[in-house]
Amino acid sequence: MLALWLPILLSAVFVFIASAFIHMALPWHNSDFKKLPKEDEIRAALRPFAVPPGDYMVPMCSGKEMNSPEYHAKLKEGPVQIVTVLPNQVHTMGKQLFLWFVYVLVVGFFTAYVTRHSVATGASYRAVFRIAGAVAFLTYAGALWPQSIWYSKNWGATFRSTVDGLVYALVTAGTFGWVWPR
Repeated sequence: MLALWLPILLSAVFVFIASAFIHMALPWHNSDFKKLPKEDEIRAALRPFAVPPGDYMVPMCSGKEMNSPEYHAKLKEGPVQIVTVLPNQVHTMGKQLFLWFVYVLVVGFFTAYVTRHSVATGASYRAVFRIAGAVAFLTYAGALWPQSIWYSKNWGATFRSTVDGLVYALVTAGTFGWVWPR
């Protein structure tokens, strides 16, 4: 695995650059989130509750209540929501960018691990590309779809992020194929 730190690190840097380009230079993700109607009124109505940061489902029930008439009435009455509450602060991107880079390194590590155990040292570019690309794609995009299936996340955003994952996988696969130990 020590011989694979070059493709791991280089692919992480290249994917980081590609993701920066996708998210900053292209309007590709501009429609991932929508603005609430009467946003200021909704914010003012929620502010007194000081909801702590976290993920919430409204209405929420335990498994036992799921089939109760009371819970069904709440669902019909609405609103039905899944909400992520962030801390009240100006959000800078430093922490998220650092965590994204760590994640990209982790993807590179596991891509190297699987590829190393699937193809030999000195394997052809195409053999390395095929395995590294498949592993990286599943890692970058595989977990996105259940969010839309189970939690109704916007399918358009999921599709766009899946395409991003394909780009990141191609960058990773190309880098691995290029600097694979000969």
